[in-house]
Amino acid sequence: MEYYSKQIGQLISELSGLPGIGAKSAQRLAFHILHMPIEDVEKLSETLVDARKNVRYCKECFTLTDQEVCPICSNEKRNHKKIMVVEDSRDLAAYEKTQKYDGVYHVLHGAISPMQGVGPADIRLKELMQRLQKDDVEEVIIATNSSLEGETTAMYISKLIKPSGIRVTRIASGVPVGGDLEYIDEVTLLRALDGRTEL
Repeated sequence: MEYYSKQIGQLISELSGLPGIGAKSAQRLAFHILHMPIEDVEKLSETLVDARKNVRYCKECFTLTDQEVCPICSNEKRNHKKIMVVEDSRDLAAYEKTQKYDGVYHVLHGAISPMQGVGPADIRLKELMQRLQKDDVEEVIIATNSSLEGETTAMYISKLIKPSGIRVTRIASGVPVGGDLEYIDEVTLLRALDGRTEL
């Protein structure tokens, strides 16, 4: 049984197709949009269409940008001899929020996952290797997730790069701040122990 008119139902249906938006959230968003002034709805609509038309991959690091080269890659003050490899643009944004990393990035847009049919050719590894050949890079920091796919990707990248003589490092991982040791898995505890530092 349909509770709403065709257009309201269609709006809810489209919104619920977005990741992380369930039926109730889609319904709340739909009614919020329907109560917005028409000018605000038009502005939202135009912004969505403009972003979809104009946002593309940076030709250097492959993050999402509306320019040919993203603001990070075009910044002369950044250390272009240091590249952090991340799985997606959200990871890049997370590191940028720390305001402690001064190098540049390379966004893979995924991780190697044989179970899901994602191989090395399906992510931006070829572009990373091409970049390492033409740029004077001193260090590659692998900052993939601590998942099985992230670890597999990190090991694969390390094996690819090491013969070139470029320093390859992996971000440390371990016990999160505020985490109780009794609830943390063995692999995380082992990584925390291996990555310990002097006090």
